[in-house]
Amino acid sequence: MNTLVVLLAVLAVLVVAGGLFLVATANRLDRLHVRMDAGWAALDAALARRAVVARTVAASVLPAGQAGVLRATAEGAESAPRPERELAENELTRQLAEVDRGLLPAPLADELSDAEHRVVIARRVYNDAVRDTLALRRRRKVRYFKLAGKAKQPEYFEIAEPELDTAAAPSTPRTSARVVLVDGRRRVLLFNGRDPGEEGSSFWFTVGGGIEDGEDLRSAAVRELKEETGLDTPAERLVGPVWRRRVEFSFAGRRYDGTEWFFLAKLDGDVAVDTSGFNEVEVATIDEHRWWSAEELRETAEVVYPEQLGELLPSLLDAGWDGRLRSVR
Repeated sequence: MNTLVVLLAVLAVLVVAGGLFLVATANRLDRLHVRMDAGWAALDAALARRAVVARTVAASVLPAGQAGVLRATAEGAESAPRPERELAENELTRQLAEVDRGLLPAPLADELSDAEHRVVIARRVYNDAVRDTLALRRRRKVRYFKLAGKAKQPEYFEIAEPELDTAAAPSTPRTSARVVLVDGRRRVLLFNGRDPGEEGSSFWFTVGGGIEDGEDLRSAAVRELKEETGLDTPAERLVGPVWRRRVEFSFAGRRYDGTEWFFLAKLDGDVAVDTSGFNEVEVATIDEHRWWSAEELRETAEVVYPEQLGELLPSLLDAGWDGRLRSVR
């Protein structure tokens, strides 16, 4: 009798564990589909913008014959159904490659280059999402239990990429407001992201992002906190800025000359993080978040920004901020 009870208990544990695994896998697959849909929306918008710029180019200084062909190609790419979209977009890429950029007004040439750049990056982000989704959907358990439901099989979007001279491009100035968000257990919240322009990249970073027109640093930090964590934090709860970080970096193939300003925000206990406010780029390039202790940060082999976070966090929490702005790396 006891043996039977033990066997039933073991069986029950296995069933529960298997069920939890399947639920977790299904949830992950759902998140991947959401990420893929967001990636396609961003790619579709980038392609539409390129077509609009192409029509503007056609209406500028091009010879009548070339202008007519370019305009018709752009309109065809915009209206092409999904099965024919790749062919139409490739033809538009070919037509734009034949345009002498030196004949265009400088602002229009810059706008065209920017539109092409956005298409390249959006395509990479979308195809990365397709790759990850397909990898999970091809697993035996996912196929056997039909965890993908009736979702359509993801498809890569394969088009030729124009040559982008990013090495010669000047760095874009970027000012960011960031928040060292610490919970009641002295752990800091970090997001794990990747650069769509660099395959295999992975790094952890604090809450925050670029300031918008008309914003001051503190207002930008409050807004970013709300968008990325769901937390409504009064501006007066932010301490600092306590740190400043100067950094040159590239993201999605574009170079930036960045200045990051870090505020400190302490929470009284544990909180649930709500990332539903992520924009399309964040949905496509941020994979997870977690709370880190200073000890974990010092011992990890993962890439963490700022690099000195694990070293400087304990003294900032123990002694408090002394009013001095410190440079960090």
